[in-house]
Amino acid sequence: MTFELAPGSAAVRYDCLSIGGQWRPPVDPAVAEVVNPATARVCGEVAIGGAADVDLAVDAARTAGLRWSRTSPQFRAQLLEAVAERIRLRRNEFAEAISLEMGAPADNARDTQTDLAIAVFESYATLVNEFEWEETLGNSLIVHEPIGVVAAITPWNYPLYLASVKIAAALASGCTVVFKPSIDAPLDGYLLVATIEEVARECGAPAGLVNLVPGHGSVVGAALVAHPDVAAVSLTGSTNAGRQVSIAAAHSIKRVGLELGGKSAAIIVDDVTDLAGVLSGALADVFFNSGQTCTSCARILVPAASYDEAVELSAEIASRWTIGDPRLAGNHIGPVATRAQYESVIGHLESGLAEGARLVVGGVCPPDRIPAGMENGFWILPSVFSEIDPEMTIAKEEIFGPVALLISYEDDDDAVRIANSSIYGLSGAVWSADDDRALALARRLETGRVVVNGGPFNVLAPTGGYKQSGNGRELGMHGLREFLEVKNIQR
Repeated sequence: MTFELAPGSAAVRYDCLSIGGQWRPPVDPAVAEVVNPATARVCGEVAIGGAADVDLAVDAARTAGLRWSRTSPQFRAQLLEAVAERIRLRRNEFAEAISLEMGAPADNARDTQTDLAIAVFESYATLVNEFEWEETLGNSLIVHEPIGVVAAITPWNYPLYLASVKIAAALASGCTVVFKPSIDAPLDGYLLVATIEEVARECGAPAGLVNLVPGHGSVVGAALVAHPDVAAVSLTGSTNAGRQVSIAAAHSIKRVGLELGGKSAAIIVDDVTDLAGVLSGALADVFFNSGQTCTSCARILVPAASYDEAVELSAEIASRWTIGDPRLAGNHIGPVATRAQYESVIGHLESGLAEGARLVVGGVCPPDRIPAGMENGFWILPSVFSEIDPEMTIAKEEIFGPVALLISYEDDDDAVRIANSSIYGLSGAVWSADDDRALALARRLETGRVVVNGGPFNVLAPTGGYKQSGNGRELGMHGLREFLEVKNIQR
């Protein structure tokens, strides 16, 4: 592998794939450009694979799995802990790659995205020793065994963290991996696989634990899902991509784990005493990472009696959020991560206005508010819509940008009805002064996760969706079980 600056530019070039612990060029050499969303200029170039490379990678993963699947939990824990520590030592390097490829501000890329990846590897280093790999049930010995080769397919919005969620759980279970990062944000994936390979060599683990094949979903993703020796597919992506993967995987009855789209709702209950404070928290959830968080609650449900006040407060709060250079730390958001997503967000802004919603604040960023030298980037201001009809397009479709919708409701039943009216069910939130009332509302929401009063994220607890937000669960013991088969040995 070479990691170099392209001549005459600040672009990073990776010219190889990682297969069987070796950096090698693709069978049919091809490259993809990586674009810095803050400037719309090319910031990197990576090799991309094809179906032949997938065959080689799956074979390498399967060979490595013959040894890795028989290692002790203690040995796997040692490797996972060492990976976590190595990422920690390189956290600034990882963060710089994330900021460059998808536009997250420096502190987001380091303190959230990279540190979450570290926490995930550390969590599985602990859980692998705590898991009950065998148990006796009457006259049966129940044995949990690794399922085999896992295809890990990840998006561009939290590239390192989401890759770590899949890879750490698979390795902890005794599985090996073929990893396809997003073609839009692959740079941190190269760093991650290089780190894992380095640690594996030092620990005496087999080569090819994690094989890296970037490429287009229609080529590399399709080949992975269809491959007869891939036992499980774990995808985080759009609901449409999830449908395609499910259909393709059905031919070989693969296990498929999907975390897909969301249109989550935050319910602000009529008993809150600090409406401004609650709205600050709710809007921060929407604007963080430039609105590109699958679980963000972009629909903010407000009691009718407080709606006008909430609109006024939200305008003030959103106006205090700024955009800024993602290379810098600070209380600002970066650009939208890709040109395609930028155009999609603009389309949703236009759709909202056309269907009668009121844009209270925000929209496409005017040139005079864009950081110097970044005028061609993909900038959207933190935005708030009011006067929302739940049947509007923007109330139904995932916008995936820094756009909040303020929706009025009459009572608790009405709030639950609106929240549950989505085809998605990935996340939700409740803000209330009464813990019992908040918990009662949380139990009624048809989502895989509910955050009460801004409760902190828990890497040991499962995440995943109801309805068209996906199948299966990730993180913690639930994530470990996704990659295990259960065998009953009757004696």
